Amino acid sequence: MKPLIVLITTFLMSLLYFMVTGDAYKIQLSGRIAMAAMLLFTSVGHFKFLKGMTLMIPDFIPRRKEIVYATGVLEIAFAICLLIEDIQETVAWILIIFFILLIPANINAAIRRLNYETGMYDGEGIYYLWFRIPLQVLFIAWVYYSSILTY
Repeated sequence: MKPLIVLITTFLMSLLYFMVTGDAYKIQLSGRIAMAAMLLFTSVGHFKFLKGMTLMIPDFIPRRKEIVYATGVLEIAFAICLLIEDIQETVAWILIIFFILLIPANINAAIRRLNYETGMYDGEGIYYLWFRIPLQVLFIAWVYYSSILTY
């Protein structure tokens, strides 16, 4: 829920800024700024909640801690690169693939009732997916609309 709040709040603040400065039609740029802010916000979790994030990754995958660190760094890189016009479309496609690849980790965490913030098995469980999967689809659509779709 927190990433969604960051995304929407940053989007609205960015839109308001562009309206005040006379560039009211920078909706796609506002969308990229919001996604960048959300990615920076979520990247912090990779370092702050390392234990819980590591437990989200299925046990058969080696070097889970390194994967969590690497994906945190990747989210920072994606945030920066979404704002670079020459590469934003390429980065957007990579980010969409990244979001798709995160779905199994979220499913694994929900099945195991993992609370990634505490690293304990007292999370919401499978019901969390009723929110998380549509949220992931929203992120994918958001990136597509703000970074790939041209009109």
